[in-house]
Amino acid sequence: MPSSASPLRGVLVAFAAYAVFAFSDASIKILHGAIPAYQIAFLGCAFGIVVLPFIKGKDDSWTDLVKTSNRTLWMLRFACGAIGAIASIITFTKLPMAEAFCLLFLLPSFVTILSVIFLKEDVRWQRWTAVIVGFAGVLIVLRPGFRELSVGHLAAAIGGISAAISIVILRAMGPAEKRLSLYGAGLLGTLIVSGLLMVSNIAVPTAREWFFIASYGILGAIGNVLLMTAARLAPANLVAPPQYSQMIWAIAFGYLIFDDTIDLPMAGGIALIICSGLLTLVRERKRGTPLPTAVVSSDNQAPAVTTVATD
Repeated sequence: MPSSASPLRGVLVAFAAYAVFAFSDASIKILHGAIPAYQIAFLGCAFGIVVLPFIKGKDDSWTDLVKTSNRTLWMLRFACGAIGAIASIITFTKLPMAEAFCLLFLLPSFVTILSVIFLKEDVRWQRWTAVIVGFAGVLIVLRPGFRELSVGHLAAAIGGISAAISIVILRAMGPAEKRLSLYGAGLLGTLIVSGLLMVSNIAVPTAREWFFIASYGILGAIGNVLLMTAARLAPANLVAPPQYSQMIWAIAFGYLIFDDTIDLPMAGGIALIICSGLLTLVRERKRGTPLPTAVVSSDNQAPAVTTVATD
């Protein structure tokens, strides 16, 4: 348990972690799709291997990476790790950063729906209100019929759903599952699936592209370490809200680097989606949901700490 003096430090570390993740995601966008998404996923995930010593406990064995109490759910997380990583890279390649984040921030709404369907959880009107607010925000941002939707929007939806399935899997597996195994499922899934996909079409990066691929992978690994540190210092319900600070970074990068603009309807939709996520987190603060010990995702999209209860 975090000490009474730790929560503020934990929150500050969480803000730093999400800032690092935002820089990692910006590295993807700077590549402008010059390197296939699955190749970026593979190389970025390879850099994620450096996090393993920080996750491995004193009593853990390296074989725990593939050991599990439920092989079916482990394999499902394996698949979701790969799908989510590739989808999130396509999202940041194709969409303005602010728009990409606002769609990925629908994650709490997806988790709520999946928890009802698969875990038979009792979800009351407060959380259903948050879901409705979130989807209303998406409709305002996307304005279907008035704006052309692209593969980036589809990838964002797939990425959000994949991450939501991963969280529901973690809830189903319970706190007894080792975090090394949980991390290993996503890590190995991304490495193996994206590695197989890139075999037939390997692009040779330029020196500049290597720099940004390395930036994506290394910053993602650093962000994961920072987020695990934050989870040790502060309760999960305090570590979760700072993830929305990524929107500030996304808007700043959009204006300063990518020439993106945000109109008034999009700003309103973004505000509704953030309110939806925060409403869910307020509800979770009132009802504890036990999850496995802090473990991070193998991709760089939020939320990376799976101790955060987001249903």
